[in-house]
Amino acid sequence: MMSDGDRVDAPVFDERGLIPVVVQQHGTGEVLMLAWMNAEALRRTRETGRATYWSRSRGVLWVKGETSGHTQQVRDIQLDCDGDAILLVVDQVGAACHTGSHTCFEPLGDS
Repeated sequence: MMSDGDRVDAPVFDERGLIPVVVQQHGTGEVLMLAWMNAEALRRTRETGRATYWSRSRGVLWVKGETSGHTQQVRDIQLDCDGDAILLVVDQVGAACHTGSHTCFEPLGDS
């Protein structure tokens, strides 16, 4: 069990070998999207500086913008204190969302 002040220094992947990734726009702090990485996606992201994710629906790695041209150049990678989530700070070119929107997040109606 971790005590207060303890931090992990390596990602903790879930039972599927995945870790959630919150993607944030460099400079503005705007949250763009939530995606998933496995160890290989994280390794490639760190090596290339281009955001690479794991597609849970297709079961393959994908580089953001590879087909759309809407790329994410990685500026920083941060691990949360428990090691079970990643914050990816990027320079987004074009839309982050597959719908064509700049961000995947919208207000939740009557909240």
